[in-house]
Amino acid sequence: MLKKHLNILLLALIFPMALHPTTLVNVAVEDSSLFLEDLKHRTFNYFWELAHPVSGMVPDRAPTKSFSSIAATGFGLAAIVTGIEESYITREQGAERVLTTLRFFRDLTQSPDATAVGGYKGFFYHFVDMETGHRFKDVELSTIDTGLLMAGILTCYTYFDGENPTEQAIRETALHLYKRVEWDWAMQPDGFMSMGWTPEKGFIEARWRGYNEAMVLLIMALGSPTHPIADKAWQKWTEGYHWETFEGQTHVNFGPLFGHQYSHMFVDFRGIQDEYMRLKGIDYFENSRRATLSQQAYCARNPRKFVGYSNLIWGLTACDGPGWMKAVHNGQNMVVEGYSARGASSDYLVDDGTLAPTAAGGSIPFAPEICIPTLIALKDTWPAMFSQYGFKDAVNPTFGTADGQPWIDPDCIGIDQGPILIMLQNYQHQTIWNILKKNPFIIKGLQRAGFSGAWLDALPNKSDNLNPY
Repeated sequence: MLKKHLNILLLALIFPMALHPTTLVNVAVEDSSLFLEDLKHRTFNYFWELAHPVSGMVPDRAPTKSFSSIAATGFGLAAIVTGIEESYITREQGAERVLTTLRFFRDLTQSPDATAVGGYKGFFYHFVDMETGHRFKDVELSTIDTGLLMAGILTCYTYFDGENPTEQAIRETALHLYKRVEWDWAMQPDGFMSMGWTPEKGFIEARWRGYNEAMVLLIMALGSPTHPIADKAWQKWTEGYHWETFEGQTHVNFGPLFGHQYSHMFVDFRGIQDEYMRLKGIDYFENSRRATLSQQAYCARNPRKFVGYSNLIWGLTACDGPGWMKAVHNGQNMVVEGYSARGASSDYLVDDGTLAPTAAGGSIPFAPEICIPTLIALKDTWPAMFSQYGFKDAVNPTFGTADGQPWIDPDCIGIDQGPILIMLQNYQHQTIWNILKKNPFIIKGLQRAGFSGAWLDALPNKSDNLNPY
C-alpha cells in the first residue's frame, strides 16, 4: 500500500499544474498504464455485456435491475467504437450490435400517446423499458438525453464507413434517426429549447439556458438538415453564462462536473472558439480544465470538514448517495442526499460528503496530472469501489454504515461510466474526437454557432464535408 501511495505522489509531482491547456500528456508512472487499461476494459464491459441482446438498450444501472437510459445507450454506441479500436471486440461484432440497436430505435412507435410508445417527433423518452423500448412510467420526452443518444448515433454514422451491407445499413439508419428529430419543435417562444415534453402536460417549464451539458445538443440542432434551430439560439443560450472566479480559477461556472464533460466526450473544443470565448481569450476545453482544478481545490480546502477529502480524494458531480436523510455534521444540520447533482462553483454548492469517480474520470483530458492520481487513490483507498465493470458510482466516507464503514454504492451507473471510458479513450488516442471532426452535421452546427479556429478552420471544403443531404 505504501508503494502505491508513493507512486500516486510521484505522479502528482511529475505533472505541474501549469500545463498548456491544449496539451495532452502521457502518464508514465509505474502501474498507471496498466491501471488505466484495466479500468478502460472493465468499463467497456458494462456497455458490452449488460446491453439487452435484442434491443441493444443499456441499463441505467447495474447490478440492480433497472430500466434503460437512452443517454447511456448513446454512450454505449460510442463505447462500441472504442471497443473495436482497442480490439476488445471485432469490427464485425461491433457493427452487428450497432445495427441491431439503431434498427430497434427506428422501429419504436413514435406517437403523442402516453403509453406503449418510445418517443415522439424523433425524440425519445428519458428512461425506457429495456426489452420493449417503451416509456418508463411517466418520464419526460427528453431533449438532452435524445441529444446524447444522437451524439452516439452520429459517431457510428461517421465511423462505419465500409461498403459492406451492414455498415451501409448503419449509415442509412443513423441518418434516418438524426434527420427525424424535430429540434425546432422543442424551441419555445422565448428563444430557448425546452428540457422536455410529456403527453399529459406538454412542454416542461425548464429551459436550456446558460452553460451546462447541452452544448452538443444545440450543436446537433443547429447542424440538422431537416429541422434546424435558428442561428441566434446559440447566442441566446450564452446570455446565461456565469463568468466568475472560484477557488482561484476564472471561468464559466457550472457546479457539477458532468456539465463540463458530456459535450467534450464528442466534440474536440481545443483551439476552437465561439464569440463568447474569443472575447474571454480561452476555449471551452480550458474552461473545463479550470472547472476541474477549482473543484479539486474546493475539496482539498474541505470547508464542511467531510471525512477523506484531500487534493487526491475529490469529485463532485451527479451521482448516487447514501439516501435522503437528515443529519448533523460538524455542528451543522444538513441533508444527506440520494441521487443528486452534487457540485461546487461560484453560484452552486451541493456537497454532502459523497464523491464520484466519474468526476475525475470524465475530466482526464483536461487535467490528467490531478485526475489520474485521484482515480488510483480512490481504488487504493476503497478497493471495494473497483468492480467487474469498473468503478462503483460513489462513496461517502462520512455517512457510512452502522458499523462505521464508508457507504459505497452497490451500483455502477451508465451515464457515469460513459465519461470515464470515452474521455480516457480521447485522452489516449483522441478517437471519438477525431471521428466527429469528420461529421458534416457537427461541423455545420459548430460553424452556425460561430465557432472558428484550429482544426475547424483547417478542414478542406468546409461547406461540403461528407455531404449526405
